[in-house]
Amino acid sequence: MLEISHVSMAYANGSVKAVDDLSLSLKAGEIFGFLGANGAGKTTTIKMLTGILPVKSGSISVCDHDIVKDPINAKRSFGYVPDSPIIFDKYTGREYIDFLGDIYGVKPSERAEIASKLLKKFALEEAFDKRISGYSHGMKQKIAIIGALIHDPSLWVLDEPMMGLDPPSAYALKELMKEHRDAGKTVFFSTHVLDVAEKICDRVAIINKGKLVLCGNIDEIRAAKGDESLEEIFMSVAAYE
Repeated sequence: MLEISHVSMAYANGSVKAVDDLSLSLKAGEIFGFLGANGAGKTTTIKMLTGILPVKSGSISVCDHDIVKDPINAKRSFGYVPDSPIIFDKYTGREYIDFLGDIYGVKPSERAEIASKLLKKFALEEAFDKRISGYSHGMKQKIAIIGALIHDPSLWVLDEPMMGLDPPSAYALKELMKEHRDAGKTVFFSTHVLDVAEKICDRVAIINKGKLVLCGNIDEIRAAKGDESLEEIFMSVAAYE
């Protein structure tokens, strides 16, 4: 589903490695948590796998499509929600979703069905025909989530998706992530909310200063660490220095 192989990214003329020889393999039918302190390299990794940043060292493949060699098909395979939603705010919510539906070739009847279900989940029906410029941060986050799912992608990529969401919307998002996994698809998301990751993730990876320091099944990791909480495990391997 997603293969990240020996990927590195450096800044400041190569003197600072944001990502350092990172390799991850995600399979179909799992929720995979990507954890790390601020500056650990999570967002840089996500920007490379989505094609926002170039992959200069190593390789990234989404559904067997190399993000560098076959970017169009790779990008058709995933839906992406960034940590700060950047949306065409002169559009209404409906116009924005139709725009994305056109890009991904989703039939109007299909997009209407998907949008209707998601709008109801996020209580966004009344705002759908209003301009996004008048949306709150949380509303923009919700329309970005809907947009990322409008083409029913095999891989769903989320960067700090809980930011700006109220409790009912955060619950709805977690339920959608589980539904996506249960449909045989994959969720890859970074988060600082460790209790959420502990409850819903099948596997997690923790990176520190761009390096992978821990990766595995939640229950296996906890057993190996003496049944510590994920928060305690995180602090032991990726604490601030």
